[in-house]
Amino acid sequence: MPPFYVIGHKNPDTDAICSAIGYASLLRATGMQPDAVAARCGEVSQRTRWVLERSGMPLPKLVTDVRTNASMICHKEVVKVCANDTFLTAYNKMLKAEVRCVPVEDEQGKLCGILRYIDLLRLLLPNDTSGLSVRTVFASLEHLAATLKAERLDSDEPLSKQEEDLILLVGASSQSTVESRLKRAEKDGNLSHFLVLCGDRPIVQRYAISSGARALLVTGNHTISDEILELAASKKVVLLRCSQDTASASTLIRCSRTVRHVMETDFFTLDAHQAISRLRRKLSNSEQDLFPVMDSKSDRMIGVISKSDLVDPLRIRLALVDHNEYAQAVNGIEEAEITEVIDHHRLAGDLVSREPIRYLNEPVGSTCTLVARKYRHRSLTPTPEDAICLCGGIVSDTLCLTSPTTTELDREMLAWLAEVAGIDPQKFTEEFFAVGSLIANGTTDEILNADRKEFEEQGLRISISQVEERDLHGFDARRDELLRELSALHESKRYDLTLLAITDVALHHSMVMAIGRSGILDQLPFQRKGPNLFHGPGVVSRKRQIFPAVCEAIHNAQ
Repeated sequence: MPPFYVIGHKNPDTDAICSAIGYASLLRATGMQPDAVAARCGEVSQRTRWVLERSGMPLPKLVTDVRTNASMICHKEVVKVCANDTFLTAYNKMLKAEVRCVPVEDEQGKLCGILRYIDLLRLLLPNDTSGLSVRTVFASLEHLAATLKAERLDSDEPLSKQEEDLILLVGASSQSTVESRLKRAEKDGNLSHFLVLCGDRPIVQRYAISSGARALLVTGNHTISDEILELAASKKVVLLRCSQDTASASTLIRCSRTVRHVMETDFFTLDAHQAISRLRRKLSNSEQDLFPVMDSKSDRMIGVISKSDLVDPLRIRLALVDHNEYAQAVNGIEEAEITEVIDHHRLAGDLVSREPIRYLNEPVGSTCTLVARKYRHRSLTPTPEDAICLCGGIVSDTLCLTSPTTTELDREMLAWLAEVAGIDPQKFTEEFFAVGSLIANGTTDEILNADRKEFEEQGLRISISQVEERDLHGFDARRDELLRELSALHESKRYDLTLLAITDVALHHSMVMAIGRSGILDQLPFQRKGPNLFHGPGVVSRKRQIFPAVCEAIHNAQ
């Protein structure tokens, strides 16, 4: 099965990260999703890292794209053959596995071809059925003996591994006919390629050895006289004996040819990280039946995909926390299977699912509050580690219950979680906001993207970044560079309106920088301090105050 991720929005804040951790733990504890994994689709802030370090929790897995890729749906247990495998070996493997196409690897384990069931027939049926071609088999004596399970009698030395043209002569005709054929071969200069097959016919055996044939195969497990054995050794003619009769042996000899002669070498492979949605049409129209999936780092095959796997491939499963809009979600979400949403923001209207899903959306101060209540509803207590994370999300999003978004449920859940975690909420809050001032130490990119969300409103694309500080003393010194970076972001992403709010969590006010249409900027209900600068007394919440103000400004401007 593809993975199950509990994941927040892009540019995740503490609430998004901590609610993902807390809810993934709850899903595992209840058995609802035993394989639930907390994930993130962006880098985390210093404050979020501090919460995770305080709780002892690891950083959630970074997932930047949730489209199903080749490595997720490929068959890892692959039936494969070696380029030097014989027809019989490959045939038995394919027959046992009930497959019609297999990848072929060389002796070093590197992919070198594709072998189809129909390709094997070319090893049995020659293209040219005239003259010696129909009786010629290109194979090594080692493979031939292995296919027939034949024993070598003339010497103890290993048989040749070198493939060569072997011309079959079945010694079933009269002795004179066999002798004349051998003499003709000697005259034609190809006697050294002849492989003579016969049963209990000592005279024919002697003819084959005396004339200097390449090898003699005695069928039916017949006894061979000492004279013949000595003659073969002296003439350096390979002498083999098998249990099959002559007719069966002559058929099986063709099965000793190797598959490298008929495998398809002009084929294409898939990179393990390629999205299936981008490949489906290309693969469906291809004449190739099987597609090896390769690890780009090792250049080794990790699995295979067949065309039937593309009909309705499995999708990554997601539980979304702290957002419900595609614009804020991880890349590729349209191709994922959303099973659940837990959020405390507005409904955007672009979330779709194949099947009914669980959807929890309530006007509270933090998604972690809703996750905590789920523990209570199931009569479960989170671990102290999870409780610290959930406290961090509530403290961050409600400014320790001082934000206008705060509800009675936030207060109740924070008090309960703090007791479980063994922390003092007020002291925890002071330590949390004392960590890493972005205005003092962060780059302009970090300031704009540490907590940035995209919205669509009345056909316009909006970006709102927010940075929370204990004071705004360092803001004036960085105004110009922040304005330049904000303008660059506005142009590169082609937003209609781009805002950056620097919020003082101690004195409860914000400085807002805005780039966009002048008509909209004129309608913003904040104190204007310059062409692109506004002051918002009492403004601390993006969800409850800044975004609604932007929506109203857009409406009034239009």
